[in-house]
Amino acid sequence: MSMSTSKLRLGPLPKTETVKLTIALTVVLKAELERYAALHAQTYGEPVDAATLIPHMLESFMARDRGFKKTRAK
Repeated sequence: MSMSTSKLRLGPLPKTETVKLTIALTVVLKAELERYAALHAQTYGEPVDAATLIPHMLESFMARDRGFKKTRAK
């Protein structure tokens, strides 16, 4: 299966209200995020940049973190 026809873990992006946060990334991580953004755009047919993807990636990560979920349930 080619990458263009496979699904990415991060699906199509919902429209959300945002706030601005400045972060520092390693050069390697920035390059990987840009590569992921390009693949996401190719897969779902909508242009997207790495800065747009980061909040969705973090939200997805936290939603799957069992330890974090346990603290929210209390």
